[in-house]
Amino acid sequence: MNTQPTIPQPVTRFAPSPTGHIHLGNARTALFNALYATGQGGQFMLRVEDTDAERSRDEFLEALMRDLRWLGLDWQLGHDAGGDQGPYRQSRRQAIYERYFTQLQEQGLSYPCFCSKEQLKLSRQAQRAAGKPPRYAGTCARLDPAEAQRRLDAGEPASWRFRVPSGQRIEFEDFVRGPQHFATDDIGDFVIRRTDGTPAFFFSNAVDDALMGVSHVMRGEDHLTNTPRQLMLLEALGLPTPAYGHLPLIADSDGGPLSKRAGSLGLRDLRREGYLPLAILNYMARLGHRYDEEERLRSLVELARDFDVARVGKAPARYDAHQLLYWQKQAVAELDTEAAWNWMADAVSTAVPPGKAQAFATLIKPNVTFPEQARDWAHRLFNGAAPMDEAAKAVIEESGRDFFETALDALEATGLDYTNWTQRIRQLTGAKGKKLFLPLRVALTGQRSGPDLDGVLALIGQSEAMRRLERCISLS
Repeated sequence: MNTQPTIPQPVTRFAPSPTGHIHLGNARTALFNALYATGQGGQFMLRVEDTDAERSRDEFLEALMRDLRWLGLDWQLGHDAGGDQGPYRQSRRQAIYERYFTQLQEQGLSYPCFCSKEQLKLSRQAQRAAGKPPRYAGTCARLDPAEAQRRLDAGEPASWRFRVPSGQRIEFEDFVRGPQHFATDDIGDFVIRRTDGTPAFFFSNAVDDALMGVSHVMRGEDHLTNTPRQLMLLEALGLPTPAYGHLPLIADSDGGPLSKRAGSLGLRDLRREGYLPLAILNYMARLGHRYDEEERLRSLVELARDFDVARVGKAPARYDAHQLLYWQKQAVAELDTEAAWNWMADAVSTAVPPGKAQAFATLIKPNVTFPEQARDWAHRLFNGAAPMDEAAKAVIEESGRDFFETALDALEATGLDYTNWTQRIRQLTGAKGKKLFLPLRVALTGQRSGPDLDGVLALIGQSEAMRRLERCISLS
């Protein structure tokens, strides 16, 4: 069996189960699918795989859609967007699945399995003990059809399994990993319908891809061994097969499995911390994929335009918090004044006086990476005396009382003319460079580094600046 479809305008999809909040790994899968479809002039689809009735919740679905749209990842087909092959929630497609279940039954390609979970567990343990890979032993495949029907009529719980043909080789071209091949004798008959009548993942996922016109399935490499099963199903049902590409998984910085702290870091958590969508997009787009000019911040349009599946690696991608922080700094630097204020407003609006929002955002943006840091600067500049650590206090003591008395007199004479003020202090004290500007910075902000001092002076005003210099006189 060899399937290598070529589709000029791809349809890709993201097919999450709404059983929790979307995390970084799933978000990367969604991003790569969106980038590939957009960059090739195709369409991106959102399909909801919610057949797990106990764990699937509408609130998770709503949160997932909000997170995707916050990132800028919208979809042209699927749930909440429309299309000709809906519904796009699997929980509403049972009648469709029944039709294909019946087809396989009538073809003799599926059979009921009455094995209990305990029986299956013992069988797998025995196979492992014998040094064999665990696979279904085919116990119920050998049942007399009349006996199987009698047990079904009696109401005995049964799943349904697909009869995997023996002695065959399944081959396909993975558009990320290259040629793949599997022996059917290593697979074993697999469940396509659970005992409660709902479809198993192998079945509903493959059938929906075919019926919905998905041309390219891009997913994690943990799904690689699912692909031969789905190819067999689609061939048996006479349905079209998509191209499959399997992405490298994401590992932690040491190369091990991504920890819950990092790998399960949800988009909503990153959003609460103040990460910008563009920072996350630029970081995720490089998790297992490379661009020319790697250090250049790209818009979503540019990320899609330059995305190339040939540049997706095969080795695990490494999660690196420092790289994510790098892209956050780049994204903050790209914000215009209005966007910068909107980004930090929730954190600082109660501290920044009316009429000073835009000036504050412009001044402070080069010195912050997250809104919480902006909050600290807002309180430092507008809420009375700026707190000082021991190192800052040492600067005050070293500069001495005379320096701050001179600075105070000069400010009273020059007003908010920063250049004239600092020149006057230099002329009167002889201080220059670090000896001049460091004590002034500490006096006005309580910090030894930070935003431009001329902007600080203009923002806090002459009276407040004089009050802070008087404080330094008392401390020196």
